[in-house]
Amino acid sequence: MDIVIRPVESGEYGELAEITARAYLLDGLLDFGEDDAYLDELRNVAKRAAAAEVLVAVAGGVLLGGVTFVPGPGPMAGMAGPGEAEIRMLAVAHAGRGRGAGEALVRACVDRARATEGCVRVVLSTQSTMRAAHRVYERLGFTRTPERDWNPLPELDDITLLTYELTL
Repeated sequence: MDIVIRPVESGEYGELAEITARAYLLDGLLDFGEDDAYLDELRNVAKRAAAAEVLVAVAGGVLLGGVTFVPGPGPMAGMAGPGEAEIRMLAVAHAGRGRGAGEALVRACVDRARATEGCVRVVLSTQSTMRAAHRVYERLGFTRTPERDWNPLPELDDITLLTYELTL
């Protein structure tokens, strides 16, 4: 069954919100579980779609996952600077894993970055435990940029996001 990557439709916001939230919760990626403030951000697909491009992976009419493509600095950028696009909030439903949806979503973001005038690289942040995602990024040519690693919550010492980039 082929995977189709396309922009999210407003009627899918709720479903993608739950896929994203469940992926982060079930993988233990939120330090405070259901009480983690970032969970609200993950669920707010409408906000993301208003400020960036939210893409979904669909196979046989089933939503497998999604990603936010940020074409440059702006309200949805976590770390992108001038000339950089950013990949954020990549999530694939547990039932849809191992089918290539995550890789297809990342490839779609890279394609969009290449089509963005003035864009010279794609950047992203990831948690150290997201090893399956790291393998996808590295397979697609992304390299680690430890000098850009950062902590979104400086008041907490143990939350460091690893960074990767792909020069276009």
